[in-house]
Amino acid sequence: MRAIVIHEAKDLRIEERTLGGLEPGQVEVKLAVGGVCGSDLHYYNHGGFGPIKLREPMVLGHEVSGHVQALGQGVTGLQVGDLVSVSPSRPCNACTYCLEGRQNHCENMRFYGSAMPFPHIQGAFQEILHADAAQCIVANGLSVGEAAMAEPLAVTLHATRRAGDMLGKTVLVTGCGPIGCLAILSARAAGAATIVATDLSKNALAHASAAGADVTINMADSDDALAPYNQGKGRFDVMFECTGVPQALAAGIAAMRPRGIVMQLGLGGDMNLPMMQLTAKELDLRGSFRFHEEFATAVHLMVSGHIDVKPLISHTLPLGKAVEAFDLACDRNQAMKTHIAFS
Repeated sequence: MRAIVIHEAKDLRIEERTLGGLEPGQVEVKLAVGGVCGSDLHYYNHGGFGPIKLREPMVLGHEVSGHVQALGQGVTGLQVGDLVSVSPSRPCNACTYCLEGRQNHCENMRFYGSAMPFPHIQGAFQEILHADAAQCIVANGLSVGEAAMAEPLAVTLHATRRAGDMLGKTVLVTGCGPIGCLAILSARAAGAATIVATDLSKNALAHASAAGADVTINMADSDDALAPYNQGKGRFDVMFECTGVPQALAAGIAAMRPRGIVMQLGLGGDMNLPMMQLTAKELDLRGSFRFHEEFATAVHLMVSGHIDVKPLISHTLPLGKAVEAFDLACDRNQAMKTHIAFS
């Protein structure tokens, strides 16, 4: 079978890989679509991010969907032919955090396409995937592209849960890539009344508007474009910071109301904080990392029609054009979410 393998920065190859036998409790999935994520792009462009570096070739990818084509011994609740969204999260369910119900912090996590441990955890960008049955959520009724959006949607659903009560709140979203736009959809579904979105890209802001942002602001036009929201000690109850850029965080904090909640999703490395404002406004700064049970919720929200991710899927290229797909995904002036079709 063919797989998409990263060797080092800018060295992405389509290679033949072998697959072992199907084990009890596993499902054989014929991959349909894989979404190119920001972390995939870090490996492609830089060979890693922060202290996490490639030390051996690694199959990329963790946003995938496909069709069940075989069931391992003991698998129930799935049928051959089912369209499934495949969660990349494989916690051990035995460590301290798993036993506390915090599987996203599993000490022995096997997350598809991760160079954090060594040997690396191989990813899901391969034509045939053997996944644990628990990873596979039935997504019948969705397109294969929609089903592949469950993972990034789950990320923003987890962040929305971490933010708490959203009903009637005024929300700022900084950074309108796929995560930012999905944060808009998640916040609205949770009851946010007003959503303002900022970015430097006209294309990203157009997608943010289509996702339901009430106001979009291009920060490239002015460094103090958020200044009107700073009045009266600030206007925003909740901020989803999706850039990982210190300037975006600082500008957002200046526009937060006292006792507002800052949700940090963007991973851009260590960031300087305006601690005086954070302290004087009594702001809550909360991190949000991955997800677990929200993955199934993401599928259910899409199947039920409560969240529509289709407008965010901007491009789909065949497996043979994987390098072109990665280059396109890097171009924020053209792409929002780029998918690779495996079948």
